[in-house]
Amino acid sequence: MAPRLRRLRRASDLTLEAAARRVGLSPAYLSRLETGRRQPSLPMLLALARTYGTTVSDLLGETTPEREPVIRADQMEAAEADGWVYRRAGAPSGAMQALRVQVPQGQQRDLVRVHPGEEWIHLLDGELRLTLGEREHRLRPGDSAHYDSMTPHRLAATAPGGADLLFVHTLLRSAEAELCLGGGLLRGRDHGFTAPRKATP
Repeated sequence: MAPRLRRLRRASDLTLEAAARRVGLSPAYLSRLETGRRQPSLPMLLALARTYGTTVSDLLGETTPEREPVIRADQMEAAEADGWVYRRAGAPSGAMQALRVQVPQGQQRDLVRVHPGEEWIHLLDGELRLTLGEREHRLRPGDSAHYDSMTPHRLAATAPGGADLLFVHTLLRSAEAELCLGGGLLRGRDHGFTAPRKATP
């Protein structure tokens, strides 16, 4: 994967510093990803794919000669990041990606996302708190939400058993594509917006 990351960055005419700024990483950390000394998490892969105008599958070097329209339940391989479990629920394409996501109770390190495109979620089980900008929405099984993902957004499962949801997002190339994470990566104030207030239980 490391050589592919470097090749895609250069093909996008981005310096190491410019690409790192868009993804929300330090240039030193991105350099370690490009030399194979670090492995990116799934949120990082999503940010890199958006920045370089490609898909996570392409970053991972996965090739499918012919797209299979049906994905069986036992074929959905799980990937975990910070306790969230992701399963591919549709063939990746240049326009959208569908995932089935299990969200543990609580928030993923105060995760706040903002990027060009749209997102659609449908809650299958549990209870979910969706924060869009300054507004908070409570979702119960059967509820759906469709929103512009340039609005700072955050998900949190509020039930002890977590939440199970379907998640579809667009994969758009943009110079402004960013995935903002709390902790070691860039926070909301670094991108010209105010992160949503923490919701009151």
